[in-house]
Amino acid sequence: MTTTTAQTQTRQFAGYADLPGVRLWYTDSGGSGVPVVLLHANTGNADSWQYNIPGLVEAGYRVIAFDRRGWGRSTATPETGPQPGTIAEDLHALVEHLKLDRFHLVAVAGGGFSAYDYVLWHPERLRSLVIAASGGAITDEEMRKLREKTTLPGFTSWPAEFREVSMGYMATNPEGLKQWLEIHHNSRQQGAPVQSQRTTITYKKLETIRVPTLLMPGDQDLQTPPWVMRRQLEHIPGAKFMVLPEAAHSINWEQPEAFNRNVLEYIKDW
Repeated sequence: MTTTTAQTQTRQFAGYADLPGVRLWYTDSGGSGVPVVLLHANTGNADSWQYNIPGLVEAGYRVIAFDRRGWGRSTATPETGPQPGTIAEDLHALVEHLKLDRFHLVAVAGGGFSAYDYVLWHPERLRSLVIAASGGAITDEEMRKLREKTTLPGFTSWPAEFREVSMGYMATNPEGLKQWLEIHHNSRQQGAPVQSQRTTITYKKLETIRVPTLLMPGDQDLQTPPWVMRRQLEHIPGAKFMVLPEAAHSINWEQPEAFNRNVLEYIKDW
């Protein structure tokens, strides 16, 4: 479908890329703007970005989102590559397929694990990195003990919406919550193996990051509260920190306008 605006003509795409080991479903707003690639949470797929993409495109960026292998509409193809592969490798295969040069990478929650994995592997490809509401899958015994001590009783067995969505959003936006649950229930495919990281992520490795980085927790996030991300801040040289008010773990879904505003304000300089 072709969409014409006063500024540019873009060709929007939604479909598949046949990449090593996976038939990857993705969306691409097209256009000549600087690319922004979005990495979804473990409780979502590319549809989780539906309220963010229009604002990013309106700001002049080319926006790309994809369903991770074994999530949403992306399907593993064992005859074309090893399984389960890594998200960072699938991301790199996609940006190579699209012939992207340098791009902004924006990741939420579980997507942040892979974003750190990617920046440690291919820092030269990134203009900037935004990690929101993510513990980063960082291996650290002290942090593991702190998280264990401070996790609410029975938290891991709570329904997903109570772990990931703020009480305020649930109370005031029942239709939005219904959409979120629909996406969640169509996120990870039954029996799909979890993709591992290419590298073990540690605080020491975060200290090597030289890509401009924004960390953005939500102030009501029970899963990854701001203090967890402040520990990451201490180890990434020059990183910026913005706490998003009235947002929990589903930060970009609950507060899309504020989320976009913070992202756009940061990435415009890079």
